[in-house]
Amino acid sequence: MSRVSRAKVTLDDGTVTGEIGRGMLVLLGVSPEDGQREIELTARKIVSQRIFDEESLEEAGLPVLLVSQFTLYGDIRKGRRPSWSKAAPGEVAEPIYLKVKEEIEKYGVEVATGSFGAMMQVESVNDGPFTLWYEC
Repeated sequence: MSRVSRAKVTLDDGTVTGEIGRGMLVLLGVSPEDGQREIELTARKIVSQRIFDEESLEEAGLPVLLVSQFTLYGDIRKGRRPSWSKAAPGEVAEPIYLKVKEEIEKYGVEVATGSFGAMMQVESVNDGPFTLWYEC
């Protein structure tokens, strides 16, 4: 998750699927073992990090741009091609991605999204830079 001044997701055809001003860009990778516990913990961590002048997204009323990114589970320790074996397949990952979005929204935080499984151009202006890595 990155604190951003602005971020945007555009599809190859030029369609903008999600765009925010000041807020947080979250690149979400899903593993096959992730379930309801991880959904709830991840959403809570996203909305509660006090990284906006000592306030959280929830407190500051700022949005999230949530983008699925299976490549976060790419393993490059062996050979010259990444292994994706630790990433959940799309039919498992997409419902979890959507549930994380819904869980964040329960806190009253606005969520913009990318387009699951699509080729996307993700633009962001990192504020700081300030990026955190979180795995439950």
